[in-house]
Amino acid sequence: MNTTLGSSIPPDTPHAISVSLPTWRDNVGYEEGDKRVVDRMVTGYPRFFIHLSIKKLSTICEQKYAVNNEQCMLFSTKKVAEECRSFIQRRSAILGHPAKARLVDLLICPEDDSDSAVPAPTANGALNGKPKPCPGSIGSTCAELHIVLFPGDAFPVAKEFWQHSGLGISSRFAEKCLSLLPDEVGARAARAAAAAAGERPVTPINQRNGVKFAGRRYNKHYAAVKGRSGGGTRPSSPPLSGSPCSPTFSGFSAALGDADEDLDKDHSVYLEERYGRNLPLSAAAFAKRALKRRVAGVLLCDVPDCQDTAGQEGLTVGPSTRGVQDASEDDVVLYPTGMTAIWNAHQLAMQVLGQEKSVCFGFPYTDTLKILQKWGPGCHFLGHGLDSDIDELEKILEKESAEKPGRRSIVGLFTEFPSNPLLRSANLPRLRQLADKYDFLIIIDETIGNLVNVKVIQYADIVVSSLTKIFSGASNVMGGSLMFNPKGRHYATLKQQLANSFEDLYFEEDAIYMERNSRDFRKRIHAIDKNAEAVCDLLQSRSQAGGYPNAAIKEVFYPKYVTAEHYEHCRVKSSASEDGRAGGYGGLFSLTFTSLAASSGFFDALPCHKGPSLGTNFTLACPFTILAHFTELDWAAEYGVEEGLVRISVGLEDTENLLRAFHTALKAAELKVSSGTS
Repeated sequence: MNTTLGSSIPPDTPHAISVSLPTWRDNVGYEEGDKRVVDRMVTGYPRFFIHLSIKKLSTICEQKYAVNNEQCMLFSTKKVAEECRSFIQRRSAILGHPAKARLVDLLICPEDDSDSAVPAPTANGALNGKPKPCPGSIGSTCAELHIVLFPGDAFPVAKEFWQHSGLGISSRFAEKCLSLLPDEVGARAARAAAAAAGERPVTPINQRNGVKFAGRRYNKHYAAVKGRSGGGTRPSSPPLSGSPCSPTFSGFSAALGDADEDLDKDHSVYLEERYGRNLPLSAAAFAKRALKRRVAGVLLCDVPDCQDTAGQEGLTVGPSTRGVQDASEDDVVLYPTGMTAIWNAHQLAMQVLGQEKSVCFGFPYTDTLKILQKWGPGCHFLGHGLDSDIDELEKILEKESAEKPGRRSIVGLFTEFPSNPLLRSANLPRLRQLADKYDFLIIIDETIGNLVNVKVIQYADIVVSSLTKIFSGASNVMGGSLMFNPKGRHYATLKQQLANSFEDLYFEEDAIYMERNSRDFRKRIHAIDKNAEAVCDLLQSRSQAGGYPNAAIKEVFYPKYVTAEHYEHCRVKSSASEDGRAGGYGGLFSLTFTSLAASSGFFDALPCHKGPSLGTNFTLACPFTILAHFTELDWAAEYGVEEGLVRISVGLEDTENLLRAFHTALKAAELKVSSGTS
């Protein structure tokens, strides 16, 4: 188990989703910008920490196109870049520091037949259609890159767009672009970035551990779309088989798949490949089709013996197991992140039902609320997510209807089932009744409950999920999904609006990793449910809420104990599940403590990985409120999200080993209590 500050989680994984912040002090230092912490970070959660490959590509673009002190952000389509430019200009004006942004459209192709690969620009410089395939490049296409340039002091505003929307390019997409550039361009950018940061140069992307990828020439041309573009490519590593996890585990490190590794560990790219590139990159369409079928719950055959057929075009599929049998793969849309799915759901709601406020029901993951506040006319925030909040919602709806006769009161209600981090489940039948009465959409984020454990689509118009989490499990790729309820009142209008505006933003290589990772997700979920319930039963018995004397733990937030009647109403029953097993309570829970010292003592002593994210195949803990609400601790506390809250995502380790690990942390926390440390 690698707990080195700033290292990737999983270790030695180039596109890792999490980063090691092993102590309470480290997490506070990260939020405060402490150089001791920040300078050691080689990665981070992708919407918060811009991956080093993306930074390197940004440096190249800034060297070529920036003027004065401009910085840039990178996107895969012109439409998204325009959204970013619009947000920067609108948001900076609201904040009292107006900033202008401009766009550059860039196409990077391999040297082979580059003239035929570059589409003709339109009068305004936009690409006229998609680029033709270029032989030999990654994924058999050129890289279309859209650069948003803005004054350097507007970077925090641009970062808001990157973080909240999740629409930025992925690290794998950045590596594709870098691999198409000549060696000297990347090396020059690396030296410039290192010099600006006062650091050592970053190893060129086409060079690992001093060994260059051989056998290809790198061309020396790349340019904005208004000119001719070119680049080079590096051969990808050979496909490797293997599962990111196995049915049983003997300890924490085994869950990471680093036992019995027969590959050269010096080659991090091989470890990355080990997580499952079983498909050629040309099969991205196959992978995306399989993913949509898994999310829709229509696969009749999704077990090891026939998982390779899941994306075949002519494969026979069955009625959906999601709760609405008419749902199909055509009702599922894939996005590069879960937050992108939420952002698009909000956009759809406003486009179809009008420019009215939304409702955020329950205390959500931070960016959901920020999306509803920063795009459109704003939202009503009912942050406790309890039945008393539904009473308040009814009053709001009645008041809005009386004041605006003939107009819709709200366009949509967004809620998580259950919520993150308090694991509260909303009364969905009652919310559905209000939605039908007042004609607004219900958008449910099922990431925490997940489709194996709960059925919620029958109460929703749209269900969204972060596939980055337990659906993938391997913590090495991002993804999100949006699913329409075919029985919803606005189903046809929503789908038509999406058809008119949809762009496929999910990078093909990311889709292939996600497809491979998700093949055994049902099996993993059942194992994680079992582990989490065992751990939570232990912690509940040693909590103040459970009647334990001189307890260090105040309360265990877990669907089995919190708003249990609402969760049980939607929990999958064994007779209705695909494999005959009842749904569990998920792998996520949170703890509050009787003192901040007990919180930090428990966290520091817990022998597992510590970092952002959840839903990993290995146990992962973080001081959630410190990371998500460091600048608004008092506000979060008003809703029960205390400063000392610790959130834990349980993994696939051996159950007894997990229990021993939590016993160790409990002892450390209880020692703080007995010693009177505050």
